[in-house]
Amino acid sequence: MIKSFKQTFLSLDLQSPRWSSIETMAKDSELRQYETAKWVSTVIKGETQKEAMRQGFWKLFHYIQGKNEKEIKIDMTVPVTCLVKSGWADFKISFFVPFEHQDSPPQPTDSDVFVEERKAGAIFVRSFSGFASPDKYAEEAEALAKLLRNRGQPFHEDFFYTAGYDSPFKLFNRHNEVWYFKK
Repeated sequence: MIKSFKQTFLSLDLQSPRWSSIETMAKDSELRQYETAKWVSTVIKGETQKEAMRQGFWKLFHYIQGKNEKEIKIDMTVPVTCLVKSGWADFKISFFVPFEHQDSPPQPTDSDVFVEERKAGAIFVRSFSGFASPDKYAEEAEALAKLLRNRGQPFHEDFFYTAGYDSPFKLFNRHNEVWYFKK
């Protein structure tokens, strides 16, 4: 798999899951094929999306800083994803596991953190810039859903993922995405 210029540019040398572009649907929307990959995740219940992202990020950050069975530091990766389900107050926050740990990721020592494997799949992606709030992610997800419905594309409408690629300290040229899984 060849990493595209876009992947390399957006990740700023941080590792990210491997994917290839299948179809460009609009200037800011495409269909990608992602490879199977392991992610480290946590579920935050009963909080706002913004608070869940904050709490989830720190739980996962502690994991990569050595709060794992091997007590090793693991490189930061992108994107940080958040699973958003319609009508639910639970949010699953995830970091991609770097390639050197994909075969055998260190197990978390925090019982709220777990390693999961996401199977290969086709994902519809809409990209946007700026600082992303939960409202902005929802707005972009609805714009992508509308595009997909208008094109007759089957997708799982009951959930979407947010994907953030930048440090909170990066002020310009920020990159964010929303993802819907193809049916």
